[in-house]
Amino acid sequence: MKTGNSQVREPYCSYSLSGLNSWKVGGKADFFCQPENKEEIFYYLQWARKQNRLVTFLGGGTNVLISDKGIEGLVIGLQKLKTFREWEEADRLHINALAGVSKSQIMQIFLKHKLAPALFLCGLPGDVGGGVVMNAGVGQDIFPKEFKDIVDWIRVIKEDKIVLIKKEEIKWEYRLSKGWGPGLIYEVGMSWPVEPLPDVQERLKNMALKRTQSQPLQSASCGSVFKNPLTGEKSGALIEQCGLKGYQIGQACISKKHANFIVNMGGATAIDIHQLIQYTRKTVQEKYNILLEPEVKYLGRWDDN
Repeated sequence: MKTGNSQVREPYCSYSLSGLNSWKVGGKADFFCQPENKEEIFYYLQWARKQNRLVTFLGGGTNVLISDKGIEGLVIGLQKLKTFREWEEADRLHINALAGVSKSQIMQIFLKHKLAPALFLCGLPGDVGGGVVMNAGVGQDIFPKEFKDIVDWIRVIKEDKIVLIKKEEIKWEYRLSKGWGPGLIYEVGMSWPVEPLPDVQERLKNMALKRTQSQPLQSASCGSVFKNPLTGEKSGALIEQCGLKGYQIGQACISKKHANFIVNMGGATAIDIHQLIQYTRKTVQEKYNILLEPEVKYLGRWDDN
C-alpha cells in the first residue's frame, strides 16, 4: 500500500519486543509495525480492523512490563514518529512534537533557551506521548512539576479521524491523565514563557550528578516502579525500611541504590519482575498497612500467569 510517495509494508509477524522496552524483557508481538506518519497509522488501524486483530500502542517502553508470552494482535510502535518544530510567539516558546519524540529531546530545546521546563524534564525517560498518558513528573520541589504544566493541547487519533483536545478538557491526575481516550496520542503541543533562568545549566548539572549517585541509571529498569502514596510517604523509603534493598526473585532485583527501582540483572523475565512487584507490595502492606500502586502498565498475555 502507498501513502504519498512511500510504500507501506505489511506488519512483521512474531516480532520480538524485548529490545523495545527499558526492562529488556517480554515476548513477541503476533504482528508489529512502526508507522512514520498519520497516514500509515490509519492504514495499520484499518488493517487490524479487517483482520479482526486487537491493537496495542507501544511508545518509548519505559513504563511498561511486557508479558513473557507476548502481546496478542497488532502492536503499533511509535518509535519513528520523531518530527517536531519550535518557534517563539507572543513571548512564549512553542514546541509541537509527534508522540515518539523523546522527553530528552524536548529538554534540550528548553535548555537551549534556558527555560525552567529543562529542569523538570531532566532525567525523565520515554517519549512525549507517554509523558501525557501518565502525566509524568518529578519529586523535586520545582515548577513545572508535571507534564500538565507544559502541555497546551494534544491531537488524538480515534479510528479514522484526528481530534484536537485542549489542556482544559483533559482530566489530569497524579501519574495519570483521562478524558482523551480511547485513541492514540499522535501529537503534543507545548509552550512556556520566554523567561530565561541564568543558572539553569548549573542546576541541571547538579540534578544530573545527584541522580547518578542515587539511581541505578546504568541498569535496565523502568524508572520508579510505584507511585508515592497520597498520604505523603515516599514509596522508596517504605520499601527500604522493609529491608528489601537488594532482594531478588530470579534475575530481577530491588536496586541497592534506590528501593523504588527494580533492575534486570541480566537474565530477568517479566514474571520475575511481576513476582517481585507483588512481593514488595505485600511486604509493605503487612508492615505499614499501605498498598503501593504501581506506575507500570502491564501489556500482553497475563491472565493465566
